[in-house]
Amino acid sequence: MTVPVQPFITTFQGSLDAKGRVCIPAAYRTILTAQGTPGAYICPSFIDPALDSFGQSLLDETAARLAAQDPFLSPSFDDEATTLIARTHILVPDENGRVVLPAALIEHAGLKDKVLFAGKVKKFQIWEAERYAALEAEAVARMRARYAEGRS
Repeated sequence: MTVPVQPFITTFQGSLDAKGRVCIPAAYRTILTAQGTPGAYICPSFIDPALDSFGQSLLDETAARLAAQDPFLSPSFDDEATTLIARTHILVPDENGRVVLPAALIEHAGLKDKVLFAGKVKKFQIWEAERYAALEAEAVARMRARYAEGRS
């Protein structure tokens, strides 16, 4: 019997220090550890100006999906491997739960001193806090509009 993977939920405020370190929230570290992840996998999101972070479970799912494709003759394989695998870093936290983000990742997400960690079930994202607040407001407005359309 397989144990269900606990989802990444809720949001946490955090900070980016002058050395490029962020502290992965303890609740997320617990989930990563339960998945047997030796830290946190982090890559630039190709959809948002944010960082995607995930554990061993999602990496295994992605690797299995890629393994079903021909690595030499599939353009989809190369696109996915380039976007999702080649740009992923494994960052191991120090004794305080901090990881050092590479400068390219900080730049991609436009991170400043205040960051926000947002749980997204199989992954969590790291956002510049003010940018996330605007995105969250837009997403809630879209959901309300869809809900209102469904009720009429």
